[in-house]
Amino acid sequence: MTARSTDRARYDRATAHLDAPLALVDLEAFDANAADLVRRAAGKPIRVASKSVRCRALLERALAQEGFAGVMSFTLAESLWLARSGVEDVLLAYPTADRAGLAELAADPKLAAAVTLMVDDPAQLDFLDGARAGGREEIRICLELDTSYRLLGGRVRIGARRSPLHSPAALAELARAVDRRPGFRLAGVMGYEGHVAGVGDTVRGKPLRSRAVRAMQAAARRELAVRRAAAVRAVRAVVPELEFVNGGGTGSVQHTAAEEAVTEVTAGSGLYVPRLFDDYSSFRGRPAALFAQPVVRRPGPGVITVLGGGYPASGAAGTDRLPEPWLPEGLRYDPMEGAGEVQTPLLGTAADDLLLGDKVWFRHAKAGELCERFESLHLVEGERITATVPTYRGEGRTFL
Repeated sequence: MTARSTDRARYDRATAHLDAPLALVDLEAFDANAADLVRRAAGKPIRVASKSVRCRALLERALAQEGFAGVMSFTLAESLWLARSGVEDVLLAYPTADRAGLAELAADPKLAAAVTLMVDDPAQLDFLDGARAGGREEIRICLELDTSYRLLGGRVRIGARRSPLHSPAALAELARAVDRRPGFRLAGVMGYEGHVAGVGDTVRGKPLRSRAVRAMQAAARRELAVRRAAAVRAVRAVVPELEFVNGGGTGSVQHTAAEEAVTEVTAGSGLYVPRLFDDYSSFRGRPAALFAQPVVRRPGPGVITVLGGGYPASGAAGTDRLPEPWLPEGLRYDPMEGAGEVQTPLLGTAADDLLLGDKVWFRHAKAGELCERFESLHLVEGERITATVPTYRGEGRTFL
C-alpha cells in the first residue's frame, strides 16, 4: 500500500461511524508540520497566522509547542475575541475600519495591551483617533513595509498591493508621526513577502516557469533583505525600543528567519499543508486537514458523483483554486463540470471501487478557508477520533 492509501484506510476506519460531509485534522501530521516549521525558523519564534487555522483548539495546540509565540489575526473583531479568550499577543495583520471594535479596544486596558493594530498611512491614525469614543487607552501600532520587488524604476512590480511604504525613509517618516502622536505606541514593523512565501517554485508540468519563479524569488529575497534591514534601522533610530520585526510566511520561513533584522516569522498554512503548498522545492509537509464528501451516484463506469464539494479558494480564479480529490488516488474532475455547488462528478478507474455512501477525501487549495465550510473538525490520531472541536464557524464566528 502507498502512504496515501494507508492514510485513507486510517481515516475511513476512524470516521466509519460518521456520515460525510465532514472534516478532519490528522494530529500526527499537524504536529510533524509544526516541528518542521520550528526547525526551519532556526530559533526565531513563529507567530501563528489565525486565518490559516480558524480553530481555537488548534491555535492553542500550536502555541503550546516550543517555538511558537503569538497570533497574527485577520480582523479586529477576531483580535478582540482571541484576546478575551486568553491570547496575550495578537497582531492584526491588516488595517481596520471597525469603529465599534476600536472603541472597545481604546476603553479596555487588557485588550489594548494584547492587540497591536496595523498602519501604513497617517490617515489611518486619524481614523483610529476618531473612533476612540472617549476611550483613553494607549493603542499599540505596527507599521507595514511594502515588500514588493520593483524593476525598471518601478514600472514592473512583483508582489501584492498592500502597504504604500516601500522605502526606509517612508517607513521612518510614519514612525515619527506615530511617535509624536499622543495615545499611540509604535511596537513593531511587519513585511509579508507573498511573492516568495505564497508562490510555489516547482509548478507541476511547467519547468521553464518554475525556473523563472526561482530566479525571481532569489533576486527578490536579496533585495528585500537589504531594504528591510535599512528600514528597521531607520525606524529604530526613531523608536529604539521597537519590540518586534515580523516577516515571512510558510513558504519563506527559513529565508526570512535568516535575516538579522527580523525577530519573528509568521506561519499558519504550513500546519495544515493545503494543496497550494505542494509546489515548493524548499520543504515538504504532510497534508493534515482534509474533508470528505459522500458518494451519492454512480452514473456509469469510471464515474461517481459526490455531494457538494465546490469549495473554491480565494485569489485569482483558476483550477489551482479548486479542492483536490485526494483519496482514493486516481480521481479527477470532469472538465465540463468541475467542482459543483451541490454535486461533483469525479472520473477515474478508482470510481469503480466506490459504493454509495463511501467517502472521497479532498484537500482544500488553501488552509483556513476549509473551516468556513464546517462547524467542527474531527481530530484523528492513528485510527481513532480523539476529539471533535469547533471551528470559528462552529463557535458562531464568521469574521469575513
